[in-house]
Amino acid sequence: MENSPISSKERIVTIDIIRGFALFGIFLVNMPSFHSAIFMKSMYGVEPVYTGLDYWLDVFFTLFIDMKFFTIFSFLFGLGFYIFISRAEGKGLAATSLYTRRMLALLLFGLIHLIALWYGDILHTYALAGFFLLFFYKRKIKTMLIWAGSLLLVYNAFNSLTLLIPSTFLEEVQESSAVVERAVSNYTEVYQNAGYLELVNFRLGTELPMILFNLILAMLPVLAMFLIGLAAGKAGVFQYVTKYLKLLKQIRLVTFLISIPLTAILALFTLGIVDWGIKQDYVIYVLTSVGSIPLCLFYISALTLLLQHEKWQQRLRALRFTGQMALTNYLFQTIFSVVIFVGFGWYGNVSLGIGTLICLGIFAGQMMISTLWLKKFRFGPFEWLWRTITYCRIQPIAKDVNSKSP
Repeated sequence: MENSPISSKERIVTIDIIRGFALFGIFLVNMPSFHSAIFMKSMYGVEPVYTGLDYWLDVFFTLFIDMKFFTIFSFLFGLGFYIFISRAEGKGLAATSLYTRRMLALLLFGLIHLIALWYGDILHTYALAGFFLLFFYKRKIKTMLIWAGSLLLVYNAFNSLTLLIPSTFLEEVQESSAVVERAVSNYTEVYQNAGYLELVNFRLGTELPMILFNLILAMLPVLAMFLIGLAAGKAGVFQYVTKYLKLLKQIRLVTFLISIPLTAILALFTLGIVDWGIKQDYVIYVLTSVGSIPLCLFYISALTLLLQHEKWQQRLRALRFTGQMALTNYLFQTIFSVVIFVGFGWYGNVSLGIGTLICLGIFAGQMMISTLWLKKFRFGPFEWLWRTITYCRIQPIAKDVNSKSP
């Protein structure tokens, strides 16, 4: 049978809109690392210090954005895996081979993105973790959820180990503020003044080793959310939403009730009302990680229920097209940001508030461009390339002139 990708008629609008929503949240979280030395500060366990409006913006991000949209995107990846494999099997295609090529292509995109542009690439992590989904495709839903819960437990337990380290020991090994300031200053200077090849060489020696060192640990929550998404796909939650309305409402209620106390506790530490001294940042990180799962599931269930109303599908139509071109938009977010902050010399000179406004402007432009692009073309540029590699055949990208816009 001839290899062919999913047609526009087979797409699930709700999934595309949620993906666009997640892409926006991820861009908000990533933006500070595009314009400031967040990587070097994290290397020394130092959190950025904000004042005024930036302080409250950072608090908002910590409570409602950080780690939440990344988990949504991971959930959708697992869901997409099930849809891809099941539809390929339904068409009589070699599903495993297709998926393997799909992940290898994603890994290639990720490595180029990681090495040539930005240390925060997630595509290579997704590709490597994605191969493990092949071992779970035919397992029971209960098995998937048990594995997901276990992976999240291990991940958060490992992160929590820092809370058991005596404060006196942490104080002894903590670098002096002068050392941290010098490292951050040198890092920022390279980003501001180095040529492109010099910057890439610097990044390979400074950023890449830490990324590779943390790769296995970073894969744990990713694979966990993949499995939850895979379970939802196998259950048919998004394929037959009306059948699962009661379950979605229960998930929305339960995750909301769980998120309230977790977010309140996180707020106490974030605002400094409760202070654990040198361990403060570690506590905030652990609480953010733990609270991200129920809040992520609340966002997904609440938005899915909202999108059962046609008027909301129309209102969020631009997010649908942005999500349909998620890979292209994700990569171009990096390209635009690198050009603006590194190319124009703004790196290290932009506040959190200004960076957020730039993020909003770029994303608004992406929504408009995605809408216009998909009126004429079936896929985004990188989606087209991804599909072409996956199916080993040049995919037609232009829409039939007689077809209606999505």
